[in-house]
Amino acid sequence: MKDVFIPATYEEWKHCIVEDCGLELTPDYISERISALNNVQDEHTRQFAKLYGTQHLKQVIRWFMQAQTQETAAAK
Repeated sequence: MKDVFIPATYEEWKHCIVEDCGLELTPDYISERISALNNVQDEHTRQFAKLYGTQHLKQVIRWFMQAQTQETAAAK
């Protein structure tokens, strides 16, 4: 089985999102992800927590919030 890389820092996480996955951290995408990841009824959120743990889920939410803050600051 291939080793799975789990980001430990914001920079590693952002690289995974933007470079490896080819996603843009747009304000809409960031807001949608924060909302979904905070929804304990969301099946993908439950699967994420089961696979990676609630602490990592909370960290990913914090990283999305950091991205949101940076996006807001850049737009000014």
